[in-house]
Amino acid sequence: MGISTEELKREFTKFLKKKNMRVTKSRLNLIDLIADYNKHFEIEELVNWISTKSDKKVSRSTVYRTLKLLEEFGAIKEVIKKNNKTIYEFVVGRSHHDHLVCTECGKIIEFVNEDIESLQNEICKRYNFKPTHHRLEIFGLCSECNRSR
Repeated sequence: MGISTEELKREFTKFLKKKNMRVTKSRLNLIDLIADYNKHFEIEELVNWISTKSDKKVSRSTVYRTLKLLEEFGAIKEVIKKNNKTIYEFVVGRSHHDHLVCTECGKIIEFVNEDIESLQNEICKRYNFKPTHHRLEIFGLCSECNRSR
């Protein structure tokens, strides 16, 4: 289920060309790196992790600029804003899910609940509202932080 990173790179290349932007090896390498990172991330955290990868160097400015383009393209999405930081996730090939966010340690737990999805659809139908997308975050304490209180 999902798209390969090679197909994603081809589609992203088309997207960049349509915007009259340069297609660079660094931009395309970033797709592989984000896919390999495989967890929620803050940009500086991703930049630091990339700097440990000796095979694929990408500059900080390229990461920032390319992430904005990947967000516009739809390959990454903002999950939450917390403490003046934006947390993102790579969403290509992944099904919709929602998040529980621990306000103490920052842990993010993904979940899917069909009852919530049905209720959202029912509410949209009731108000003759055509949804394009949604996100749900529930903030609180994870089990570890709750236990330590």
